[in-house]
Amino acid sequence: MRRSPLLKTSSILIPGNIVWRRCSVDRVAVLNDAAEYFAALRAALLLAEREVYIIGWDIHSETHLVGPTGRVNDGLPPMLGPFLKELIEQKPNLVVNILDWNFATLYAAEREWNSAEKFTSGTSGRIRFCLDASLPLGSAQHQKIVVIDDLLAFTGGLDLTVRRWDTSEHAAGNPLRIDHEGKPYAPFHDVQCMVDGEAAAALAEIAHARWVAAGCVLTQARPQSGNRWPDSVAVDGRDITAGIARTEVETSDRPGITEVARLFEASIATANRLIYIENQFTTANEIARALARRMASVPSLKVLIVAPRAHSSWFESQAMQGGRRSFTAPFVAAGVMERLRILYPTSQQPESDAAAIMVHSKVMIVDDGFLRVGSANLNNRSLGADSECDVAFEATREKHEAFIRSVRHRLIGHFLGIEAREVAANEHDLLSFIDRHGSSGASKKLVPIEEENASMRSMTEFMQPIADPRRPLDLQRTARRMWNARTMLAVAGIVLSLAGLALAWQYTRLKAFTDIGYVADLISQNTQSTFAPLMAIAAFVLGGLVVFPVLVLIAATAAALGPGLGFASAFAGVLLSTALLFMIGRFMGHKRLQSLLGKRALSVQNRIVGKGVVAVALIRMVPIAPFSLVNLLAGASQLTLRDFLIGTVLGMAPGIATMAALGAQIAGFARNASWSSAVPLGLTIAAWIGVCLGAQFVVTWLAGHKR
Repeated sequence: MRRSPLLKTSSILIPGNIVWRRCSVDRVAVLNDAAEYFAALRAALLLAEREVYIIGWDIHSETHLVGPTGRVNDGLPPMLGPFLKELIEQKPNLVVNILDWNFATLYAAEREWNSAEKFTSGTSGRIRFCLDASLPLGSAQHQKIVVIDDLLAFTGGLDLTVRRWDTSEHAAGNPLRIDHEGKPYAPFHDVQCMVDGEAAAALAEIAHARWVAAGCVLTQARPQSGNRWPDSVAVDGRDITAGIARTEVETSDRPGITEVARLFEASIATANRLIYIENQFTTANEIARALARRMASVPSLKVLIVAPRAHSSWFESQAMQGGRRSFTAPFVAAGVMERLRILYPTSQQPESDAAAIMVHSKVMIVDDGFLRVGSANLNNRSLGADSECDVAFEATREKHEAFIRSVRHRLIGHFLGIEAREVAANEHDLLSFIDRHGSSGASKKLVPIEEENASMRSMTEFMQPIADPRRPLDLQRTARRMWNARTMLAVAGIVLSLAGLALAWQYTRLKAFTDIGYVADLISQNTQSTFAPLMAIAAFVLGGLVVFPVLVLIAATAAALGPGLGFASAFAGVLLSTALLFMIGRFMGHKRLQSLLGKRALSVQNRIVGKGVVAVALIRMVPIAPFSLVNLLAGASQLTLRDFLIGTVLGMAPGIATMAALGAQIAGFARNASWSSAVPLGLTIAAWIGVCLGAQFVVTWLAGHKR
């Protein structure tokens, strides 16, 4: 069969410059939405023989790995964790490697805390789960890659986690669209692609490299051969050239990789007719400037961007959504706004309100010659602060152009609720067609995104540099700029003041204010108020800042508020005070605190660093330094806030519970020392020691069995 003539004599996919590698793709499928992706992945995993790598930003064991029907017919469980366990039982030579980003505390409420246990228990090491904590503060492991036997690979915007599954219908009230807790969530759109050939092998290399960078042990699986492409997945394109672009964070021992950013600019520079973009975020002003420049120089060029109306969390809304105004500024300045559309999709059913569809995809199509699918957003952090992986397909033949056109028509059509051929028939005047469709009363449409209000803009200006940095948040470099002679003197003064306060509470007239009975009486004055627990918690936070003895606060709170409420208030107060002082210590830094606090600080830090939760738990049970000082030094160490808080809970919960149960006796002895009050106090002390020793034994025993 005669091949079509080449359409291009040059390629923008330049290895080592614009992309990491240029490679051939035997087959490619563009999977529209999670139902398609999950069905294809499930079918492909059933064909795995030797080794699977799953790399993600979030991976949840209770993800329903099901197709559009919501049901499975292969005899294996629908949820990801149980499915993988059953799969390795059926395939005795198969090993599954799962790498999940060791998420920031900010996302704790959205994450599965015990994923490792849920995935690996009972698998005899054949499902290996690693958390990637290798990236600097402010950076995230954002690649979403699955590789099967190094022969088939998936990449795109979809994580294997909850609240992602949806069909391309995006029905406003789909009863199958519920999360692991049975709660419904809004329509959700994303795109993943599946490839084989050289591209799959290249993505396998990236997965292996990410695994090793995270400190996980790489196995040497034997090379595999054969076909892993499921018969149930239609092939969209064949024999096409692809380029792989990455973002990797700059560290002290390796330079950063910014292929994602360079590929954006190179592909935009080739546009002549239409750039179609789907993206979760639009805050990267350098990309906006590149688009506006090209539109100004090519009067025929139009740009259509599909983005979410809003974001799921308050933090993302404030930090990212508000950045759209600055993103559009270059287009306004270039005078090309009439050729730009930034729209969000909606879906409506009869007798129901329209539901905005959450756009999470990262897709870019330039004319008919370039298609890009990956994990990189149009925000600053995807260009330099996070790890990313995109695959770009470049047309060199007419059949490739037909493939790229078909993807664009299908994606736009599914947002409008029409067939791809109708989009194709109106593509000569696409923006006007979409405008008219949006005003027609159709159940599915693309509509303009409203500009954020002034209050959101002011919050964005404050939060965006933290939430959307171009480079990792190098707090040490920032601190070096700030730590001049004046600030050193100021901090030295603060540290000396804190040390002086710690001594003053013990050896001066201030000691009278640390009497448990006195503090309990103060708190008791407000016990009838609904705000009494909040006031007690505030006392812990303030007390931590002035190095007030924490044991006094615990006992006094328990005595004043009773066992139950006293325990809850003291526990919350301890954790809030711990977190605040930890973050102050992190900002001040390791070396400066050592130089200011001397050898004792070094001793405390050495007991904490490198031993994680267990060391913190032990140090909390038998304090070797004031509560506030330990919090400060832990923050200045390399310990994570999560480990420190968990260790604090394990170490202090037994003591707080004991004091809460017997707080009244402690306060009674403090107010009126006598034999009748001394005996309960002695029992309290004995109980405290017994509980602490028992907990210490359990923690130490568990630590020994984990090695």
